[in-house]
Parts: sequence; C-alpha cells; structure tokens
Amino acid sequence: MFMASLYVASGLDTQWHDARATFYGDMGGNETMGGACGYGDLFKQGYGLETTALSSALFNNGATCGACYEIMCVNAPQSCKPGSITVTATNHCPPNSMGGWCNPPRQHFDLSQAMFVKIAQYQAGVVPVKYRRVTCQKRGGIKFEISGNPSFNLVLVYNVGGAGDVWDLKIKGSATGWITMKRNWGQKWETGVVLQGQSLSFRVTTSDGQWVELDNVAPANWQFGQAFEGNRNL
Repeated sequence: MFMASLYVASGLDTQWHDARATFYGDMGGNETMGGACGYGDLFKQGYGLETTALSSALFNNGATCGACYEIMCVNAPQSCKPGSITVTATNHCPPNSMGGWCNPPRQHFDLSQAMFVKIAQYQAGVVPVKYRRVTCQKRGGIKFEISGNPSFNLVLVYNVGGAGDVWDLKIKGSATGWITMKRNWGQKWETGVVLQGQSLSFRVTTSDGQWVELDNVAPANWQFGQAFEGNRNL
C-alpha cells in the first residue's frame, strides 16, 4: 500500500536571482552524461538536452542534483532572445573551468548548447540571466537503479518530480525496517545492510519537505545493475 505524500512548508526559493550562463557540448547531444550527479545516459533516463551543470555556489556538493530552474537571458539586447527555458541540474561546473565563470562565489549555469541557443545568440558565449527554482514535471514514477555488491548497496534515484532534489532516501527490505541511506555522491545513496533476496521499498524526501513512500518497487529477485520504477511521483 502506498503512503500519501506529506507536504511540509515549502523550502523552495522561487524568487528571481541574477547569474550568468554559458554552454557545453554541441547541438548533436554530445556530452550528455550525468557526471557529478551520478546520472548515466541523460537521454535514456529522460532528461535529454534540457539540462544544466551548476557552479559550486549552486551545486551544494551534489545536494541540488535533480532541481529544476527557469532561466531567461537579460540585460544584453544584442545577445538575448525572448522567452525562458526550464532545465534540470544534472552536473557540476567545477571551479577554474569555463573561463572562470564557475568559480566561487559566482552563481552560474553551464547549459547544454541546445538550451543556451533558445535564450541567447550562439556567438555570445556567456550571457547574464535571471533564474528561479520551479517545480520539476517528470513523466512516470520515480526511478531507482541499484548497483554494488552483496555487502554494499548503491542506489541512484532519478526522474524525481516536485522539488526534484532528494535530500533524504530510506530503503526497506521485506525483512527489515526502514534504513536511512547515506549520500555517496550526487544522487547516489548507499547502505551496507544486506538486502539481497528481499523486495525493496523506498521513501523519498525532497528539499521542500515533501515525501512519498513507494512500496515493493523492486521484487525479491532483483539484481545489481537493474533499474526499477515506482508507480508514483511527487
């Protein structure tokens, strides 16, 4: 049985803020791996090109992976195009890259090229932008990819709606109680509890305090390397 999600006072900052944006890759979709967030092939996982890498000031050591942002180009009439884009944070733009634009304390978005050219001229290279957090709209249920070994379970959680950024993940085997997992890196979470041979349930909590319980997501015969989809999202 599924538990209803519980809403706690929203922690999302939906105000507009100033930043800058650059782009990476090419229009063909190269460089679409999830990198520092732990995501794999962004097309297979449903993120596609509607993605961005975040500077350290926004990345928050990976805690912001999965968050969604609305971004518009501003204050550069020769470079900006009208309208805005919505992207999901899937990677880190490290310091001393992109000409230093991602150095702390700068707030910066390194967009896929396909997204950048929707709001700015390609030739601009870097533009001033306004951004705000928005609710992530994802198709289907929250997904979980399980890797590791019999004594170490590593779970990637992705395709998360709502706030998008998972701040707490719990797992429960059919023979255990709820186990709080530890963030390994990005949106990969770990536990050393032996869970093989048990069906697995998950409780996902995002940064705004909303949570959802997904029971029996993985059957008892699950194997490492497999991914499973819950039948609900935030």
